[in-house]
Amino acid sequence: GVAYLLYADRKIWAAVQLRRGPNVVGPWGTLQAFADLLKFVFKEPVIPSGANKGVFLLAPLVSAVLAISAWAVIPVNNGWAIANINVGILYVFAISSLEVYGVIMGGWASNSKYPFLGALRSAAQMVSYEVSIGFVIVTVLL
Repeated sequence: GVAYLLYADRKIWAAVQLRRGPNVVGPWGTLQAFADLLKFVFKEPVIPSGANKGVFLLAPLVSAVLAISAWAVIPVNNGWAIANINVGILYVFAISSLEVYGVIMGGWASNSKYPFLGALRSAAQMVSYEVSIGFVIVTVLL
């Protein structure tokens, strides 16, 4: 399922951008996703010299764990969810609000003012759209 979607996504973007697409690894590019996975796993992390190494490596992990944990309450099939709770939408709102901390940690870990200011701007944007999306979801639930 997912492999076919990745393959179709790559082929569609290749057609949109008028290029031939991923046809380098495997027959017709079918093993390109595995090649990308291997490249990602064996890639050396680049950490700026003045950065706080622990926080710099922890920030994307915090964001990824929070994003994945938000999917715990979303049912995939009838009655089939990782966590079947009555207040699932509030849980998703709470988790999405916590995502701001990963962004701020990433900016703060660089020990430079400009990335931190950029992270604060991103955090402000995230908080501002949470209010409007909250109103939209509450309106749908009413």
